[in-house]
Amino acid sequence: MASPLNVVVLAAGLGKRMRSSLPKVLHPLAGRPIVAYVIDAARTLSPRAIAVVVGAGAQAVRETLAAPDLSFVLQEPPRGTGDATRLALVVLPKDGVTLVTIGDIPLVPATALAELVHAAESGQLAVLTARVADPMGLGRILRDAAGRVQGIVEERDLSETQRTLDEINAGVMAAPTALLNRWVAALTPGNAQREYYLTDIVAMAIADGVPVVAQLADDERDVRGVNDRAQLAAVERILQARRAAALMAAGVSIADPARIDIRGALTCGRDVRIDVGCIFEGDVALGDDVTIGPYCVLRHTTIAAGTVVEAYSHLVDATVGAGCRIGPYARLRPGATLAADVHVGNFVEVKASALGRGAKANHLAYIGDTTVGSQVNFGAGSITANYDGANKHRTVIGDGASIGSNCVLVAPVSVGEGATIGAGSVIAQDARPGALTVARPRQVTVDAWKRPVKPGKTVP
Repeated sequence: MASPLNVVVLAAGLGKRMRSSLPKVLHPLAGRPIVAYVIDAARTLSPRAIAVVVGAGAQAVRETLAAPDLSFVLQEPPRGTGDATRLALVVLPKDGVTLVTIGDIPLVPATALAELVHAAESGQLAVLTARVADPMGLGRILRDAAGRVQGIVEERDLSETQRTLDEINAGVMAAPTALLNRWVAALTPGNAQREYYLTDIVAMAIADGVPVVAQLADDERDVRGVNDRAQLAAVERILQARRAAALMAAGVSIADPARIDIRGALTCGRDVRIDVGCIFEGDVALGDDVTIGPYCVLRHTTIAAGTVVEAYSHLVDATVGAGCRIGPYARLRPGATLAADVHVGNFVEVKASALGRGAKANHLAYIGDTTVGSQVNFGAGSITANYDGANKHRTVIGDGASIGSNCVLVAPVSVGEGATIGAGSVIAQDARPGALTVARPRQVTVDAWKRPVKPGKTVP
């Protein structure tokens, strides 16, 4: 039977190298805080308690991460990972197993954490390690001639010989809680930083005859930490490359996996095609045979089968039916709902409006707070004037109506089924079904009129 599990997440660091007022662990990675990935991985192990140690920017971290299963512990002043762990253990149950992880290593898979916990359940101290080409700045794993772990030495305390070692400490450990409590209570700040290092418990475990097992990461990229913006960008590309690879393995065509950003959950049907430079934020669902052109942004949007979204289109909180054609340079704002076979063309904006089946607004139009019937044609340069300076009003356009170019429909107003609105009209009263409505001044030509001329110039 598995032992009860506690989790400690060390998230108190300021992150000076980020040069930011935002706490390091809250910097966004694929649209979410770095530390959120660490907590999510821990949650998959069904722990009974999770303690997050906060320090710099503590209030912001608490507010961002607040959840019923999280407790927060303040470390002030910062005195190292050992001290942070000791503070967290005070609020956690004293039995079972405790996993200690770090808030700035977001790519550690849950399977690796589970292996550490399993080793700790058998009474061992388990440490996550990795072999890296450039270990500079990282603590090294010390082994004896037989390959047994003998300790962990931080970068600042390494001897010249130890600097050549390439196995690094990833900062994640698991141990029986009772032993962990005893070891952290005995830590001393005898190092170059005058801090309490959690890594010093390895030597204590060996002295106590407790086996120490080093769990080598399958992929060194899994333990990449984030200490500056360059490292954050590198981890971002690793995560995005993995997401792109998973989509392609599922049958999605991605023009260039290095030029896609998925900042949320993207689900795709069969034979979806995604061109370069696209950004997907929040929950986005693409049906079968959907094509997304280059440099589009989709946020919290659902698109049904067979729809084509052309280049540089922005869709936010929108629902798009099957067989539609969007863009290029189209904008669907929150509340835009398109039925099947709708066309929304270049430089057309739709907000809080429903467009019926087969409706078309192909160029240079604004449709806001409007119900558009089926087979409506909305002309170039036309708009619904939905805002009076204080309130939004609704426009209703019946099935089969045709709105000419450069018209203004002043809401609240209705255009009946099959009605035609003549080009250049300002419609402030309801237009009757099936009739032509024209609302524009009569054209007048003044033959004797003379154009003003600047001094020294002549009229051609």
